[in-house]
Amino acid sequence: MGYILVLPELGLVVDPLVGILTTAGESLQPVIDKVAELEAISDDLVGMLSGKGSFLASFPGRENALPVAGGVTAFWYGLAIGLLIAGVIALQFV
Repeated sequence: MGYILVLPELGLVVDPLVGILTTAGESLQPVIDKVAELEAISDDLVGMLSGKGSFLASFPGRENALPVAGGVTAFWYGLAIGLLIAGVIALQFV
């Protein structure tokens, strides 16, 4: 029985009888490199949830940027929603 091509550019094939993803005589190093890159990106995204530390795409010295940006955003959203509620209450008395 033959193999099923999964990613021909990387030489990855699947054996349908066994169900194993393997290489067709080529190295798995490009796949390992891509997985390492995606793992670093996913760790960076999870690290953004805490808001502390430096991130992959940030410049040096901006370790505290996310909490400050979140605070400013929350302030403006709170102001907008508060003024909307105050406007609705004020229009009820007119």
